Amino acid sequence: MKNLTISDKNRSLNKKKIHQLVYYLSEEIGFSIQVLQINFINNNEIRELNKKHLSHDYNTDILTFDYSNDKELIDAEIYISLDEALLNSKKFKVTFEKEIKRLVIHGILHLTGYDDKSPDEKKIMKRLENRLLSKINFTLL
Repeated sequence: MKNLTISDKNRSLNKKKIHQLVYYLSEEIGFSIQVLQINFINNNEIRELNKKHLSHDYNTDILTFDYSNDKELIDAEIYISLDEALLNSKKFKVTFEKEIKRLVIHGILHLTGYDDKSPDEKKIMKRLENRLLSKINFTLL
């Protein structure tokens, strides 16, 4: 997929499969990419970004920075903490791979106009995440 960059310092993920996932989501949701960078980082890095950009001094699983003018043409950065993804996978009793897929989907949904600030928005977003996850039948790792 053009204009998509995957950064994974640990080299634990299959970048081609992440590309395949994003391509699948672009077809399902209906968006194109001007520029999208997905960065898989650790807790120290995500905490620093969270503190610097949002003034939140704590870890989070995902940060999404949207520079788009149009929700159908993505220009953005996504940062996913592999440490938090592992903790989430244990907490929610799912595989690490499934949690990574969920986080990529979650970030893309934010970039295409979905929000999760209110309980109703969370419900809608979670339902869509689950529907998309259930349709993905390929591995990332």
